Amino acid sequence: MHKFSFMLIWEKKIPEFLLFRKNIVNRILFTAAFALVFINIYAPFGVNTWFNVTKLELFLYSSGLILTGILVMVISRIIMFQISRKMRLNYLQYGVWEIAEISIMALVYTSLKIFFLHEKNDLVDDFVNSLQITALVVIIPYIIAALYFSWQDKTRKLESLEQQKDENPAKATKLLPFFDEKGVMRFSMFPSDIFYLEAADNYVTIYFLNKQKVSHYLIRNSLKNLEEYLSEYSFIRCHRSFIVNFEKVKLIRKEKDGLKLEIDAPTEMIIPVSKTYSQGVLDEFVKNG
Repeated sequence: MHKFSFMLIWEKKIPEFLLFRKNIVNRILFTAAFALVFINIYAPFGVNTWFNVTKLELFLYSSGLILTGILVMVISRIIMFQISRKMRLNYLQYGVWEIAEISIMALVYTSLKIFFLHEKNDLVDDFVNSLQITALVVIIPYIIAALYFSWQDKTRKLESLEQQKDENPAKATKLLPFFDEKGVMRFSMFPSDIFYLEAADNYVTIYFLNKQKVSHYLIRNSLKNLEEYLSEYSFIRCHRSFIVNFEKVKLIRKEKDGLKLEIDAPTEMIIPVSKTYSQGVLDEFVKNG
């Protein structure tokens, strides 16, 4: 199951905000600024000792290297942007692309060191050292930028939903949107058509009525995250792995192993109620009774 979940993550398409032209440009500029400051202030891995230069020379040399790195990133992102117009990369492809981009930059830096500084060291050692420095000064701003773009994207979508709600409250309440753990809306459905939600590892399966048949949709999130959000509707947590639409419960029965909820659906649906949540379910039954 864990292997299956891992493969699902890697095969998922990357979010669109990573391919927005504005975000690509901002990320390259932020990475360049971060690299310039980081190399000259912290001198990672004793880079100033390796290159045997003064601080001023290090600044000038690092500026030249960063400009070269920007050129590599620009070419790489232009190619990625063109490819993404035909097909969207998944996380595995995107990760391989990032590693290749960093490796190419490290190879370019190694070549520049050999041809311009005329230092005759072991080529493999030089490449490994360049790869370490490049990975350090590139991965950190990459992660920061990705988190910021994700936050921007989430904020923009939430504002859009709020605007729709203000403009047309009746329409906004018809569909219930479901978001993944990153805040990206993946699925929306009429609340009255949803039977229950079931958790498995880091995923939640939503079971709903579709053309008089039971269908399901899988999103990456947890019941804990969804529980508070769904509490505004008629949904209630009844088990560690289940949230049910209480409007769909047609029968509550007590058996030897605890309470059971029978769902009003085209096929038989029996949802268990754990002791932890049994009192809450009974209170909800009394309140709606």
